[in-house]
Amino acid sequence: MCQLLGMNCNVPTDICFSFSGFQARGGATDVHSDGWGIAFFEGRGTRVFLDPQPSASSPVAELVSRYPIRSMNVIAHIRKATQGTVALENTHPFMRELWGRYWIFAHNGNLIDFQPTLDGSFMPVGNTDSERAFCWLLQEFRRRFGEVMPSVDALFAALHELTLQVAGHGEFNFLLSNGDCLFAHASTRLSYIVRQAPFAEAHLKDQDLTVDFREVTGARDRVAVIATLPLTDNEQWTTMPAGTLWRFIDGAPAGLLATRPGPPRD
Repeated sequence: MCQLLGMNCNVPTDICFSFSGFQARGGATDVHSDGWGIAFFEGRGTRVFLDPQPSASSPVAELVSRYPIRSMNVIAHIRKATQGTVALENTHPFMRELWGRYWIFAHNGNLIDFQPTLDGSFMPVGNTDSERAFCWLLQEFRRRFGEVMPSVDALFAALHELTLQVAGHGEFNFLLSNGDCLFAHASTRLSYIVRQAPFAEAHLKDQDLTVDFREVTGARDRVAVIATLPLTDNEQWTTMPAGTLWRFIDGAPAGLLATRPGPPRD
């Protein structure tokens, strides 16, 4: 399976520290060696870096880990292929335009017999279940809301209904963003941490690297980091219950809906 990394902030922030640990899981400290990618929202623009090579040995990943690109929403992915060949076109995250905004999507899991009817408005370039699901989600958004982007509340409710349909086909952990907020579905496993004042030191699990956030943040900064598995070993991460859809706005959870019986609703 793959691993996901997301960041949502209230001020533009770089992800170099978290990405350094995440990068190591792509072939060094873990087996996710079938490609990697990362997308940064900057205003209405998006920087996307993709490489079908293992992130632990990728020169592009090394560049990203040392390049302090500041963004309020970031989505990254390291791949262990289940469906689709190891190729650039199958490397997450995927990007499409809808309502004059870029959308970014990355998926961890395996969808069995998910062959939705696509009307041609959004079509996969590669041959993964993940890109197919992304195209279908955007198609259904447009079908429901037409040519005008809805409110975040309406979008969250629609995403919840659509996630229920896709999740019936298997494991559907994903991150999705259009730059305004970040949606996260914990089908089986995701964790998050919110860093805010009073800040402290953090140490990565996958590399011997420590940062003192008191030295690099402002008093009002707030940053939510979402990952398949916690990235640090000296901080308290929150495990997101399996079968929950979340939205993060301005560096904090701002909504929670159940996608299977049991977990709480907000």
